[in-house]
Amino acid sequence: MSEKPTRPHGKLVRFDSLDDMPPAAPLSSAFKALTDDELERRAASDPDAGSIPAEFWNTAEPVEAETKEQITLRLDPDVLRHFRGTGKGYQSRINAVLKSYVKAKEKAG
Repeated sequence: MSEKPTRPHGKLVRFDSLDDMPPAAPLSSAFKALTDDELERRAASDPDAGSIPAEFWNTAEPVEAETKEQITLRLDPDVLRHFRGTGKGYQSRINAVLKSYVKAKEKAG
């Protein structure tokens, strides 16, 4: 899974994995003091916040994520050099390239 880039202070930051991300700053006392009504008002005015109908949780069921399968794969040295040269997470990038190929083939019919 590739992480969504964040832009603290206008600078693009990428992490190779969630484990590499620094811990979030603790909530401020001012934020902790907000009332439920104020939190709901702020959430409703957030353009990035999606709207989930209240009844959604009545029928929602947990879904177990499909895990990756470990295999042995032989790759040409130049292909492996290229992906290893992209840094940590290169195996996930190889998987993403293969996945996009599969999706393109499925779409082509």
